[in-house]
Amino acid sequence: MAQHNGESTGELLKQFSQDASTLIRKELELAKAELTEKGKQAGKGAGMFGGAGLFGLGAFGALTAFLILVLAEAMDAWLAALIVTVLWGAIAGVLALQGKHKVEEAAPPQPEETIETLKEDVEWAKRQPESVRR
Repeated sequence: MAQHNGESTGELLKQFSQDASTLIRKELELAKAELTEKGKQAGKGAGMFGGAGLFGLGAFGALTAFLILVLAEAMDAWLAALIVTVLWGAIAGVLALQGKHKVEEAAPPQPEETIETLKEDVEWAKRQPESVRR
C-alpha cells in the first residue's frame, strides 16, 4: 500500500470519510439555523398583514363612529362616512405594503453562508492529491 506521512491509504480514506461526515453534519446544522431565521422574518411580515386586516375591517368601530359624527356636523352624513372609510382603507393599504415588503425580504429562503462554505469545501476537495480522492 502507498504511504503518505506514515499513514496507509486506507487510514487516510477512513479519516477523510469521518471528516466529510462531520463536515456535512455541520453544514446541515448551519442551513437549518439560516432557514429558521428566514422563517422568523416571514412571520413578522405575516403579522403586519394581520394588522392591515384589522384596520381594513374597521375594527375600531367606536372611533369610526366618532369621526363620522364629527364630520357630519359640517357635511352630509353619507359623505362623512365615505371620508372615514377612505381613511381606514389608506391605513390598511400602507400596512399591507409594509407587510409585503417584510415577506419579500425573507423569501425565498437562501442559506447564503451554507452555500458559500459548500463551494469552499468543493474547492478544497479538488485540491486534494489524487491518491486521497480515490
